[in-house]
Amino acid sequence: MPQRRLVTGRSQEPRRRFAEELRTLRSQRGESLRQLGERLGWDWSLFGKMEKGETLGGPEVVQALDQYYGTPGLLLALWELARADKTQFREQYREYMALEAEAVSLWHFAVSVVPGLLQTPEYAGELLAAGGFRGLELEAQVKARMGRRELLEGEDAPPFRTILSEAVLRTPLRHPPAWREQLEYLLEVADWENVTLHVLPFSAGLYGLDSTDVWFLRQPAGHTVAYTENAHRGELIEEHGSVERLQRAYDAVRDMAMSPAESRKFILRMLEEVPCDTSP
Repeated sequence: MPQRRLVTGRSQEPRRRFAEELRTLRSQRGESLRQLGERLGWDWSLFGKMEKGETLGGPEVVQALDQYYGTPGLLLALWELARADKTQFREQYREYMALEAEAVSLWHFAVSVVPGLLQTPEYAGELLAAGGFRGLELEAQVKARMGRRELLEGEDAPPFRTILSEAVLRTPLRHPPAWREQLEYLLEVADWENVTLHVLPFSAGLYGLDSTDVWFLRQPAGHTVAYTENAHRGELIEEHGSVERLQRAYDAVRDMAMSPAESRKFILRMLEEVPCDTSP
């Protein structure tokens, strides 16, 4: 006789299961999202996004929910499983792109590479190829990245502030003319009215954002979301306390960075150091 399967009707996909559990627990309490937000002291819209699977929230809010619902450790365990699920990184990036398109201002810090919004096609191509893209897929990725640059163009373009670690400018492309073109493009964009560019010199020493690129997207409703990224993964951060801590670290880095005028002079010096192309 075949073994009977236990059917719970609940999703086996970690992120979706976490969202389902949140909806079920609130429904059992007979509360609205606004009531939940008022009782726990968080913006109710955060709980709405968590229940839709649009964000996972931070550990602080999940622990508060565990305590409130009397489910010690259950929600935190589901949250950890959802965070470990690699498919959620692609979902977070798609959500990040939507938030980027709606942002009224953008702040950014780069550890080692030029941000996508400021890359030339040659720079993007070499960077993406180093990440494993090839052939038609590489061409499509480069084209998509170049399309993003339109965000900073036009009369309605949002203010954009970027801080580039000196390491970004000390890591050239293999082909000197392509690297020269990238530096020249940075100088061009730095002159745009809506763009502010800083360089963080090595002489600044250690700083709080020394291992992760970070973006801050201020939304039309007034709140700010953050997106951190390294070579292997990205994470969308919406919980207010976590965003606030990252912003304080960013402010400290900005205080140590060169002024826009000094930064421009620094990039010009880097440009002068690019060897002349000796190819026939």
